[in-house]
Amino acid sequence: MTDTLGVSVRKPPIEQTVPPRRVWTVVLAGLGALLCSLDVVVVATALPALRADFGASLSDLEWTINAYNLVFACLTLTGAALGDRFGRRRMYVVGLAVFTLGSVASALAGGPGQLIGARVVQGAGAAVLLPLTLTLISEAFPAEKRGVAIGVWGGVTGLGVAAGPVLGGAVTEGLSWQWIFWLNVPIGLAMLPLAATKLRESYGTRPQLDLVGLVLAAVGVTGLAWAPVRAPQAGWGSAEVLGALAAGILFVAAFLAWERRGARYPMLPLAHFRQRGFSTANAVAFLLFGSLLGALFMITQLFQTGLGYSPLEAGVRILVWNAMPLLVAPVAGALADRFGTRPFMFVGLLLQATGLALLAWQVEPGVGYGQLVVPLIIAGIGISMVFPSVANAVTSSVPLSEAGVAAGVNNAMRELGGVFGVAVAALVFTQYGGYGSPAAFLDGCAPALWVSAGAAGAGALVAAFAPSRTRA
Repeated sequence: MTDTLGVSVRKPPIEQTVPPRRVWTVVLAGLGALLCSLDVVVVATALPALRADFGASLSDLEWTINAYNLVFACLTLTGAALGDRFGRRRMYVVGLAVFTLGSVASALAGGPGQLIGARVVQGAGAAVLLPLTLTLISEAFPAEKRGVAIGVWGGVTGLGVAAGPVLGGAVTEGLSWQWIFWLNVPIGLAMLPLAATKLRESYGTRPQLDLVGLVLAAVGVTGLAWAPVRAPQAGWGSAEVLGALAAGILFVAAFLAWERRGARYPMLPLAHFRQRGFSTANAVAFLLFGSLLGALFMITQLFQTGLGYSPLEAGVRILVWNAMPLLVAPVAGALADRFGTRPFMFVGLLLQATGLALLAWQVEPGVGYGQLVVPLIIAGIGISMVFPSVANAVTSSVPLSEAGVAAGVNNAMRELGGVFGVAVAALVFTQYGGYGSPAAFLDGCAPALWVSAGAAGAGALVAAFAPSRTRA
């Protein structure tokens, strides 16, 4: 083209600049994912302080973590459905507001019961917020550009899960445990007006909520999640745990039957599971988080109980693991656009399994930190490759209008995998070791890490059967 003086002017390609709304979408979705994933585990290193302040029992302490995870796992499909029906931007703002209010209530809690109740509110907000972060990104970016954005999302999500104990230890030692929750409040308040004005509104294809499906899914997932949460106290063979498993299976079966035949506008179209990319990616998500959170549960204790470091000292030493998602996930997401998601899921899970296996092999009396650094880095690179690849594979395997449903299913599988991963790791740990001494802890820690490595290896086998390319 030429200007008014006849001088040739080269117009810059449109693809060289990213529209501001897309930038805001990535920023706000990434921050929302960071808040939700961080609060999955951030309380872990504050448990001794909570016990001292409240005189809380072991069961009370466990429920400060499990209440959030359980509600998160049970309501995430509901959150995705609400976004499709009432607007994804609108429900993102609602979820963020509920999460922020839950954080205020947690910080002001005067006893373990109040804290557990506030954590339930937090979990409900996160169940709406997190699946919509992925849906908003999928809707804002074309398929060929989506991998980079989801890579950034995966990086901050993984960083939130892995860095929770680090931040929790630093804040608890430097300030007080209440500041773990107060830190969420200014971030949430700043994000609310930005989300309301900078995000684009979009809707799913369902004009009505599947209320029957919502109830059946919530009850079924609650039963399946309740069983591993309670098993360490009640025992896997107890009537409570077996009853919860039976009820969960029964209601999930009823949910599937309803979605197949009874629902006019099904919350979960079962035809999606005929897509190999969708089914394998969700299985990978379950095994990934089972391995990751099971290992995280043991590693944060390994550095404190087994090796004698303070919470902050432990967090600093785990940074070689924590930092990997932030560094690697955006690159992996971008490369997955070019080469497909399967190689990154497969190789990433192999690296995670290898790193955790090396870590388990090194865990013995007299082990030094220098022997654990390389295994932690290998495992961290592995999870960094899988986070964005799984998210991209799930959303790319369904039509864009179904991205909310896909994100909801993916998040439900992740949270359930994490609940089971922690429960199984704890069960194996108690079979081989205990808290009587550092040596006894190491005796139980190593087998638990071997189990977490095995879960990652099983995920790699599943990833090998994923399609080389998912449809846009």
